[in-house]
Amino acid sequence: MKIKIIGIGSYIPQKEVKNTDFDKHVFLNEDGTPFGYPNETVIKKFKGITGIENRRYAEDQHITSDLAFFAAEKAIANANIDKETLDYIIFAHNFGDVKSGTIQSDMIPSLATRVKNKLDIKNPKCVAYDILFGCPGWIEGVLQANAFIKSGMAKRVLVIGAETLSRVVDDHDRDSMIYSDGAGASILEASTDEAGLLSYESATFANDEANFLFFGKSYNPDLDPDVKYIKMYGRKIYEFALSNVPMAMKECLDKSGIGIDEVKKILIHQANEKMDEAIIDRFYKLYDKTAPRDIMPMSIHDLGNSSVATVPTLYDLLIQGKLENHEISKGDVVIFASVGAGMNINAFVYRH
Repeated sequence: MKIKIIGIGSYIPQKEVKNTDFDKHVFLNEDGTPFGYPNETVIKKFKGITGIENRRYAEDQHITSDLAFFAAEKAIANANIDKETLDYIIFAHNFGDVKSGTIQSDMIPSLATRVKNKLDIKNPKCVAYDILFGCPGWIEGVLQANAFIKSGMAKRVLVIGAETLSRVVDDHDRDSMIYSDGAGASILEASTDEAGLLSYESATFANDEANFLFFGKSYNPDLDPDVKYIKMYGRKIYEFALSNVPMAMKECLDKSGIGIDEVKKILIHQANEKMDEAIIDRFYKLYDKTAPRDIMPMSIHDLGNSSVATVPTLYDLLIQGKLENHEISKGDVVIFASVGAGMNINAFVYRH
């Protein structure tokens, strides 16, 4: 038995924030000292590394569970199913619902429960729960759905990835320009044809790597040190990803029995353009191959890094034909892969 995605949907906030909107920010080093060059230089270097030109932020009246609800509605409509037939709602996020202008995260009840409530699902046997797995959370949710369906515990599962990272960033940290908001949702059920999930890999590296992403105080020493923001050791994450993600992808592909030349697209977490390109190059070098030019669709240039939402959103855009020079056909093989806080890595091979 295989499982397949029978419905996909995403919600991309309309509030666009351009790189030039950071012109007036007071960026500081970790020790609180100012940079020795203007913001124009900071922004130019940032774009050269990440590829990000714009990003999307949620409207003030919306919270993470709202964005998830919008994406879930689209996925249910796309699947053309009765929402009451859902057996599980798995919601991947990292910071819960953070209202605009506040610093407190709200996760009671769970965000999955909130989405079930917003969807007005009456069936009490539709079990709703959250998972915290860093940026690879949506993929991990798909792997859990796979286990539930194969074991007979479920027939149909809604998996969501949503986040409002713009509300947990330190405005004085240049890394704040990376993050964005969004949501992606998918409906999964048993496959009755050749389509579906063929193989997967998942791992947590929690020795030296556990705190590469963490919650820390602002770089501005005048702000309350007890208020925490998302922080990361970017160079360490870059080196970790390049050392570990390509091999995980290779192990996953080899397990599927699919040849590297059969892979049509690789949908990888939209973390950093240079890093993603380097991961793909190293992956192909493991097979003594050169990566095809059109193998990796990207959305980071316009949407930024919305954590758990990037991969399902990217897949939705690909399915809808909204990614220039990228398309997918029935029977095509796709690799989904992600890396993030934990440090977690996962991937699955999928026949569309």
